[in-house]
Amino acid sequence: MAADPATEPASGTGPPDGGLAAAGPSPAATRSALRALRSRGRVRGFAIMLGPAFVAAVAYVDPGNFATNLTAGATFGYSLAWVIIAANLMAMLVQYLSAKVGVATGLDLPQLCRQHFPRSVSRGLWVQAELVAMATDLAEFVGAAIGLNLLFGLPLLAAGLVTAVVAFGILALEQRGYRRFELAIAALLGLVLLGFAYDLVAVKVSPSLLAAGLVPSLGGHEALLLAAAIIGATVMPHVVYLHSALTKSRVSCRDDGERREVLRFQRLDVIIALGAAGLINLAMLCVAASLFRRPEVPAGGGSIEAAHAGLAHVVGGGAALAFAVALLASGLSSSSVGTYAGQVVMQGFVGRRIPVFLRRALTMAPALIVLALGLPPTGSLVISQVVLSFGIPFALVPLVLLTRRTDIMGSLVNRRQTTAAAAGIAGLIIVLNGFLVWLTFGQ
Repeated sequence: MAADPATEPASGTGPPDGGLAAAGPSPAATRSALRALRSRGRVRGFAIMLGPAFVAAVAYVDPGNFATNLTAGATFGYSLAWVIIAANLMAMLVQYLSAKVGVATGLDLPQLCRQHFPRSVSRGLWVQAELVAMATDLAEFVGAAIGLNLLFGLPLLAAGLVTAVVAFGILALEQRGYRRFELAIAALLGLVLLGFAYDLVAVKVSPSLLAAGLVPSLGGHEALLLAAAIIGATVMPHVVYLHSALTKSRVSCRDDGERREVLRFQRLDVIIALGAAGLINLAMLCVAASLFRRPEVPAGGGSIEAAHAGLAHVVGGGAALAFAVALLASGLSSSSVGTYAGQVVMQGFVGRRIPVFLRRALTMAPALIVLALGLPPTGSLVISQVVLSFGIPFALVPLVLLTRRTDIMGSLVNRRQTTAAAAGIAGLIIVLNGFLVWLTFGQ
């Protein structure tokens, strides 16, 4: 079905397509767009309201997550499982607030920053967001390239170029209406989930050791570095910006009552999508913790290649295939979402857009350099996630500052407890990153 010509994607200037606005005259002149959607039936009306959080959730299970979670599981067993749970809960609150920004204001977070912050601040936020986008692309391209290498034996550089081509194809769906894009991304997320569900059953996780790993404990420089990398790989700055763009004109609301109703659906969207992402991340760590405990599996530093080889050796080719397919699906989907987010960031912060092909070429350059130089793929992925962790406060602090203001959010302004929790998350990440800098350079 062709996209509605009267609409365009959420990253543009008009309301998005995807079946979320009534086409043609309404049967009842007084019926709102929300009521028209809800009239489609209980199941269909509910399903069509979901989607933005699934696009965001893909970024929470990108190849950077593979690297950090596998390294954590191989090095520390189940002991950092609690970090994954904590990071996922942080992500749920952050993404909910981002979704709320779009519903309450009809604008995305970068646009609000440009409106309410000095120009120098807005430009500075844009520059750091572009640097974070490059770190994001590094994880996604390298991960997808490893997936293609494991599946088909392609050299890593050639596999990286193939990843770019496929990512453009997925992005083309967004140009025909973002509902198609959302469904494609959700399908790839489901593929990652199924792949790790298979592997999790195959490796036979220890319930008692997993339960012990849910008790918070942390010690040593390496454990702290991995904790920061896990948080950096989980709370993703670029999808904090993107989520608000996906919800800002999703449904035309007549009043605050309808906005609250839409927001309830967005809350469920976040819980379902990010809950699935959290389970995938936990499954990654559990697979590595179970696999690398076995004496017949070389530690291999917990690398992606070592995990694939270990699954093939211990469990069989089916488990290794499921792992490689999940990695490839993760890299392709998250790469497309990253480019989409980059368009939103530039248009919001500086009011400019560049051709998507040029943006993709610029942000993927560091990833292709890493692949061409033959640098350690898993180590490069972990470092990229630490870089992302340093970018998180630049998205969270504006989000907290803006969502606490009644003049911006109206009746959907944050409660004090919500603001305190979000500020606590931002403060924790800032302190953690500062401590990491001191450990790395201050001794």
